[in-house]
Amino acid sequence: MAYLAYSEVTDSVFVLNLPYIKFGMGASKEVGYEARRLGITSALLVVGKRLAETKLAEQVRSSLESQGIKVEVFTDVHIEPEDEAIVEGYRKIKDLRVDGFVALGGGSTIDTAKLLNLLYTYPADLMEYVNRPIGKGASPPGPLKPMIAIPTTAGTGAENTNVAVLDIKRLHVKTGVSNQYLRPSVAIVDPLTTVTMPPMVTASTGLDVLNHAIESMTAHPYTARPAVSSPAERPVYAGSTPIGDLFAPVIGWVAKYIRRAYADPYDLEARYYLHLGAGLAGLGFGHAGVHVPHAMAYPIAGLVREWHPPDYDFGYPIVPHGISTAIPAAYAFRYLAPYNDEKFRLVARQLGLDDSGAPRQVGERIFDFYMKLLEDLHVPTNLREIGFTRSDLDALVEGAWAQQRLLVLSPKTISKEDLRALFTEML
Repeated sequence: MAYLAYSEVTDSVFVLNLPYIKFGMGASKEVGYEARRLGITSALLVVGKRLAETKLAEQVRSSLESQGIKVEVFTDVHIEPEDEAIVEGYRKIKDLRVDGFVALGGGSTIDTAKLLNLLYTYPADLMEYVNRPIGKGASPPGPLKPMIAIPTTAGTGAENTNVAVLDIKRLHVKTGVSNQYLRPSVAIVDPLTTVTMPPMVTASTGLDVLNHAIESMTAHPYTARPAVSSPAERPVYAGSTPIGDLFAPVIGWVAKYIRRAYADPYDLEARYYLHLGAGLAGLGFGHAGVHVPHAMAYPIAGLVREWHPPDYDFGYPIVPHGISTAIPAAYAFRYLAPYNDEKFRLVARQLGLDDSGAPRQVGERIFDFYMKLLEDLHVPTNLREIGFTRSDLDALVEGAWAQQRLLVLSPKTISKEDLRALFTEML
């Protein structure tokens, strides 16, 4: 009955900002129709350099042009968006005459397009929009240009969210921009676009789906938030809601299908349910939010010095977002299970685990399941495997502590000491 709580000091409202979603095999061929329906006459196609040379990108461009839409192409997409690169990208497009955006790619591409759309529509210093306390957390004064997102990875759910994640390079920290206007106008979700994902990309993005689903469902209730003095101050991430709880089966889908997709890229049943699950989990966490694993993931990604994951040949060290959330997830879920007993028992059932016994026993079973899953997917299970040492502990804690917009959603109030204990376990 937690969702029925009401008082003058806590909020009693959440906002489900639903996108227009077109899902199915071959749906990406209809992008031209959707762009024309939105009134787009000149589009900026945001796509990574490698993907831009594929038949899929050619197909998307042809579909747009068949509707009389002029297409400009932007390919300066980083595997993890960085503030400096976004600002430089904006400088390159600011004098173009476009009235809509199309993003083709994974979460980094979609987030890049969101941020370019934001700066193109309402030019300002990027840090004006970056979430507090790192930036000023300003919201644009109105809607952005129409945007269509075509995800080619089954993980981030970025096509359905009001959030864009990026690295602040000088601070070595990952954060984001969150506001109601960032969500794409249309999400075209086509499982066939994911069959070219290599194994580690499949693993990373699939683990991100799992974490989105678990974190959004186990977050503190939206009614636990302090009341807002104005609707404009209500955060995008509200806390868990009855709507978000409906997407619990996504947890079971990932548990069932991620190993299959990892082993066989052309297992279309696995690709179908992972891509559908990514979208539904995006709807769930897009309004409910995520918490401790994602907060811990940001400094992990921002501080990495030497790890080069398989299938991510970009010439520089990187921890892909899904992996950076997956490494701390098992440790965090084990620790938090007693503080949201009912929801973590539901997580256990969705994973096919025994949900009986004391809360800490349930947490241990989830931990063991997660560790085995990471091992099967050849994903690191601790920070030592990706080059971190005890000397990084203070920086990791401070980086996670800066993610207050996420930490406040934890089912338990998180202190720096909690973060230090969790990072120490991982080292």
